[in-house]
Amino acid sequence: MPRNNKTSLIQKIASQACLTFKNCTSPVFGDNKVFVDQQAQLATLLSEIRAADLKIAPPKKVSVSSHQSSAVPPVAYMHICETDVFSMGVFLLKSGASIPLHDHPGMNGMLKVLYGKVNIRCYDKLDKADGGESKNERQFEPPLKPFQKGDVRRATLRSSGQYSDQSGPCILTPLKENLHEIDAVDGPAAFLDILAPPYDPDDDRDCHYYKVLQTAEKKSEQSDDNETWLLEIPQPDDFWCGGEPYPGPKVSV
Repeated sequence: MPRNNKTSLIQKIASQACLTFKNCTSPVFGDNKVFVDQQAQLATLLSEIRAADLKIAPPKKVSVSSHQSSAVPPVAYMHICETDVFSMGVFLLKSGASIPLHDHPGMNGMLKVLYGKVNIRCYDKLDKADGGESKNERQFEPPLKPFQKGDVRRATLRSSGQYSDQSGPCILTPLKENLHEIDAVDGPAAFLDILAPPYDPDDDRDCHYYKVLQTAEKKSEQSDDNETWLLEIPQPDDFWCGGEPYPGPKVSV
């Protein structure tokens, strides 16, 4: 019988990700027409991927004791591939699990749900105040401790929505929707994740976590309802990520 040489969809995605991001070195690279066209091709491929293409499926319901459940990571990661240009893998969220609000410094990203549903809230970090009250004049509830005031960032809620395997990819850039939080909805969920370039603390691309602050005063009529303040925090104690073997087609990059 003839050998099946058909290229897998995940291999096509990896090859296109390499083409899309190989020369992406500037936050304003998103204005480049070649990049935009390549990114659109990558988004089209991602829209076609399904859990079955990677030989994964929602977990079967298994009763787990409270003692066991406290030791099981709420989120697991399947590593597929990584180069200096991009990383790709699958995040598996248990029912009710969340990935806390976090950033992707200087990075592009694309996320495609494979099964289940997730709510995603995306923020833009606003580094400079636009003539409004400073963080030192704001009154937060509960009040900030003195050592926390240097870790406050102004931000705006850019988008909020629910994604399923029928949705297109969620896209982030170095400047837009770069911070997000992800919650599994009505059961477990999984999504394919591409980051370009990958996280690298040695190259100022470490992951930082945040929480949304509540202000004590009401917003004025002129204020943006989506504008908010974020406090950088350590990785939350109730969030950690385990590892799972990737069972899908081999990828070469």
